[in-house]
Amino acid sequence: MKHLALSLLVFVVMSLAPVSSWAMEVIEGLITTQVSDRQPVDSVQSYPAASGLLYCFTRIAGAPEGARVFHVWYRGEQEMARVELLIRSSDWRTWSSRSLLPGWAGDWRVEVVDDQGQLLKTIPFTLL
Repeated sequence: MKHLALSLLVFVVMSLAPVSSWAMEVIEGLITTQVSDRQPVDSVQSYPAASGLLYCFTRIAGAPEGARVFHVWYRGEQEMARVELLIRSSDWRTWSSRSLLPGWAGDWRVEVVDDQGQLLKTIPFTLL
């Protein structure tokens, strides 16, 4: 009987909890060599490591103003950078950048995660 009462109480509390009316998603995500006028100039899947700088561009939809996402840059399985980005509208373009060193050739990815740690998108690329 106690388990039934506890289950009923949990159900009632969960039913009263506010339901999020938004579903944040990455509707565009790519690696680019430059961002101009808030738009990527190209999209690269492989790039020379000695070339200096790459950007991860994302367009986020469905997020409430003030939400945050993170661009987490990985070389193989090693986290190389974590960049916090503030979302200021329900359709927001944002980007982060990473300086590259010649010895960093290999498989890379940027994971776009929300402030709860939920993976929204993975953007893979290769440094040559």
